[in-house]
Amino acid sequence: MEYVYASLLLHHAGKEITEENLKKILEAAGINVDEVRLKALVAALKEVNIDEAIKAAVPAAPTMAVPAAAPGQAEEERKEEKEEKKEEKKEEAAEEEIAAGLAGLFG
Repeated sequence: MEYVYASLLLHHAGKEITEENLKKILEAAGINVDEVRLKALVAALKEVNIDEAIKAAVPAAPTMAVPAAAPGQAEEERKEEKEEKKEEKKEEAAEEEIAAGLAGLFG
């Protein structure tokens, strides 16, 4: 996990994510660097748009409970609930794609 954090730190600072830069950060944090992991991460991140990955990974704000509605509003609420469920499924699918991509980084 520290390798990913170091990569995000470099990205946030506007620095290039290279083996050398990552190694400096990890060593400064007192972490023994695994060269194989380092090379694999740098190679994998070259194909990733980090900004887009971060935007896709941001969790949605928690939804609040809706107070009890009048009988005429029940049908409208059902439609809203269906839309919310569709959105949640889309978000879950996006999170699964991200998780699958990150799992590929670490084998």
